Amino acid sequence: MKTIKVVAAIIIDDKKVFATQRGYGEFKDGWEFPGGKVEENETLEEAIVREIKEELDTEIEVKSLLNTVEYDYPTFHLSMACFICSVKSGHFVLKEHEAAKWLDKENLDSVAWLPADQGLIEQIKEYLQ
Repeated sequence: MKTIKVVAAIIIDDKKVFATQRGYGEFKDGWEFPGGKVEENETLEEAIVREIKEELDTEIEVKSLLNTVEYDYPTFHLSMACFICSVKSGHFVLKEHEAAKWLDKENLDSVAWLPADQGLIEQIKEYLQ
């Protein structure tokens, strides 16, 4: 099975987490933490900073690695490095997503997370305490 290596930003501000709704592809309309594929010769941290700049026109600061999710979708294996991040500068511009929301701990379960992202919710709730 093919492995796809990606990064995801868990952007936190004032105890709220930024979530985005996919606007394209096989998983359109599912909710996720924004990010994308790691390019050749790029560190995971460089990849997440680049992806958020490209997708959301915002500069982030990478704080720490929360977890690396390993998840088997029907046609590929996903290896997703998930980083706790904060906004350095910019205002989110949705270039590839349909919608976005800031969710607090009590509302993290209010959206239909993609399966790989769903596995992070309890861990993020603990982090937000």
